[in-house]
Amino acid sequence: MQREKSKGKKKVVLAYSGGLDTSVIIHWLIEQYQCEVVAFCADLGQGEDLAAIADKAKRTGAGKVVVADLKAVFARNYIFPMLRANALYEGSYLLGTAIARPIIAKKQMEVAKAEKAFAVSHGATGKGNDQVRFEMAYQAFDPTIKIIAPWREWGLTGRSELIAYAKRYHIPVEATLEKPYSIDRNLFHVSYEGGVLEDPWVAPPDSMYTLTASPEATPDVPCIIDIGYEEGNPVSISGRRYAPAQLIMKLNAIGAIHGIGRVDMVENRYIGIKSRGVYETPGGTILHVAHRGVESLTLDREVLHLRDSFIVPYTSLIYNGYWFSPERALLQGLIDAAQTGVTGTARLKLYKGTAQLIGRKSPRSLYRPKVSTFEKDTVYVPKDAEGFIRLNALRLRHLNRNGLGTTEKT
Repeated sequence: MQREKSKGKKKVVLAYSGGLDTSVIIHWLIEQYQCEVVAFCADLGQGEDLAAIADKAKRTGAGKVVVADLKAVFARNYIFPMLRANALYEGSYLLGTAIARPIIAKKQMEVAKAEKAFAVSHGATGKGNDQVRFEMAYQAFDPTIKIIAPWREWGLTGRSELIAYAKRYHIPVEATLEKPYSIDRNLFHVSYEGGVLEDPWVAPPDSMYTLTASPEATPDVPCIIDIGYEEGNPVSISGRRYAPAQLIMKLNAIGAIHGIGRVDMVENRYIGIKSRGVYETPGGTILHVAHRGVESLTLDREVLHLRDSFIVPYTSLIYNGYWFSPERALLQGLIDAAQTGVTGTARLKLYKGTAQLIGRKSPRSLYRPKVSTFEKDTVYVPKDAEGFIRLNALRLRHLNRNGLGTTEKT
């Protein structure tokens, strides 16, 4: 049952970015719903002039603009928990867009409550994942809120029609028919979809990238950096401590110089469509490699393997919009419990688009050189391995004796 519309001028809180879609949506909402639009803009470190974006929203017709600086909370409470889990969708995507949606939706719902709005709205398309992510979050906080999804209501069928609409009503937008990319940026990454990228055989034009240098144009001298960790969280770069948001932005700057973190993939959207996405996540790529390095020293084998079994379901929950679900919270608790001993330092070499782990150390290390050495030691008795192997091969020997052994030919 939807919440009753408020008396007087109705309010709709729109998740506003200042891009093509949401700029058109302000005009469309006012026209279709005769409402006041409250444009909500989340500062997630996208590097834009938010004062100019707020002014643009008002010039486009918004009755009020709310800008919230969420960078610190975004890094600490959303990105870092995800990094502790080594979340990587389909082996490549570090979830930079997916992890931003729950924090935007949560704050948007707070604004809707404060403004006594009867509805919330977003600019996600009817084919994409973001509509699911936004709306799952909205309903987690208020199942009675009315949700207006223009892409599922209006007659506009694509971005070329949006550009024509914007021109017709003199709505200022940056997108053009020659460069109609859908771009999403925050302090963690930049993503690109649409335009020439819809042909998976066509290489992304180098002029499209806004953050990283092309590997061919990077320095010929590698960069060596150390990433310090405490209980699963990165805390320092080459000995200097940073707050979470500042650490990510610093690593983005360093990694971008060396062309780190470009990903071009065709992924499987939750609704069943394959989509091509191109991403730039330099700092996140560095942190993913570094975290794995420290974990290799500090996690017990069975704990590491068990935690790794959680990565795919945990990643899917974020990708599919279930950040505020009880199952994601449960998995997060299990994952975080394994991170209490993940303290140490990873050393990486950044060179020509690659981030290579070249060293790791930890005061909590489980690695013992005197045990692992190939030289003489007084701890490990090689003869003991014979019984270990025979016991583990017992069932294979029995299968063979019963004619059920391997079918592989020698």
